[in-house]
Amino acid sequence: MSLYSETEGRPKPLPYADEKGVLSADDFVVSTLGECTYETTRPRFAFVDDKQRVLLQSHYTPTKPIDTSLAFEVAGQRERMFFDPHNTIVGIVTCGGLCPGLNDVVRALTYASLNYNVKKVLGYRYGYHGLSKDGHPPVKLESRQVNTIHDLGGTVLGSSRGPIPAAEMVETLKRDKINILFTIGGDGTQRGAQMLFEEITRQKLPIAVVGIPKTIDNDILYISRTFGFDTAVEQARVAISCAHAEAQSADNGIGLVKLMGRDSGFIAAKATLASGDVNICLIPEEPFTLPSLMANIENRLVHRGHCVIVVAEGAGVDILKEFNSAKTDSSGNTSYGDIGMFLKSEITSYFKKTKLGITIKYIDPSYTIRSIKPTSADAAFCEELGNKAVDSAMCGKTGCIVGYWGESFTLVPMKLIARGRKKVDVKGHMWNTVKQMTWTMQPIGGKDEKSKEKEKEKDEGSELSSSSTCSSSSTPSSAATHPPTPL
Repeated sequence: MSLYSETEGRPKPLPYADEKGVLSADDFVVSTLGECTYETTRPRFAFVDDKQRVLLQSHYTPTKPIDTSLAFEVAGQRERMFFDPHNTIVGIVTCGGLCPGLNDVVRALTYASLNYNVKKVLGYRYGYHGLSKDGHPPVKLESRQVNTIHDLGGTVLGSSRGPIPAAEMVETLKRDKINILFTIGGDGTQRGAQMLFEEITRQKLPIAVVGIPKTIDNDILYISRTFGFDTAVEQARVAISCAHAEAQSADNGIGLVKLMGRDSGFIAAKATLASGDVNICLIPEEPFTLPSLMANIENRLVHRGHCVIVVAEGAGVDILKEFNSAKTDSSGNTSYGDIGMFLKSEITSYFKKTKLGITIKYIDPSYTIRSIKPTSADAAFCEELGNKAVDSAMCGKTGCIVGYWGESFTLVPMKLIARGRKKVDVKGHMWNTVKQMTWTMQPIGGKDEKSKEKEKEKDEGSELSSSSTCSSSSTPSSAATHPPTPL
């Protein structure tokens, strides 16, 4: 269905594609276990219309209309339910690395389920391992067990990485007579949940599987925000402030901060925007070279006397070959070398060969960030996620995760998020703003020799250093013409 009717002579919508190909309306269809025959037992002032949708695309022009068939179902409570609450048993599992807000989500899921008067709620210990035949027995979750867990970091259920055969997990669900399973985790966890959903479907079992996306990297496709991200940015800002203080307090001081961001640099980019103290920001989406990086740092020190660098953990993997093996962890994620320590070593070695004596301080707050309590914004977000997940699952929605898109809570089929990973758009507005407010005057990767010669010809009379890709006489394509003056 086009935004414009063909009778108006408007162009048809352009196909929308991701790295896996062109999307269709079928990709947004959420599976349902069956007809909803039970009246809701949970008071609510407003219900969600099952036909209500949230558009995938929100920006359009008359010459580039959008395809309104590409839209998410809305998460939330319907007027009628699929499950009879009095005969319903709910299971909850937390998987993967720690993230601020895990306990908040467990608490929200438990309270929301009990408000429906379900038979009981079980928490599975230590991730998917708790669903294996050798796993720890589940714990019964009641109001008194979860009352204060939101004041704690980590997860009271424990977590682990690594897959368990779907058929084995299904046997555990059948043993415990689980009707609804909530899987809290990142893309690896939801891949496991997708396989679990497929096995349940193959066995024709009336069990709903609904995921709650968890990643501080905020890198899950077709979800604009995941819980823990706000907290990660706030804590990263604190680390950057410390690095800035260290750098300013030394002659030619350098503060180097490594932040989480295996494949996507959202934390590094957002923390840079929030801080205002970062001079160079390195993310996985934009390659750089060591010579151009060193030239940027040296130019910054010459002009301002200190430099603050933020690097995402997945940045520079192409230059980290001696540390970067092709191994993967138990969740299937690529294991990278330590870019922070590598850059500290390279920066130290480079400036030993120059006349500039430097003092460099390295800060890695990664594990501190992921294990703390969430911010107020994240805590409130977790509460809504948990409630929307329970509301949707009670209506028989399955094989989906509760997402957030266009300021609305949505239902996203698990197969849709498996199509790729969300990344920072290096040609987009956010990254352009990062480039404008940092010292880096053009992409860190620098220009080739021909480009440099053309620029010199256009700018005759300037004293542009041939070794630097970041001088005030260069004219960048996506950044400010003059560097900001730091405090």
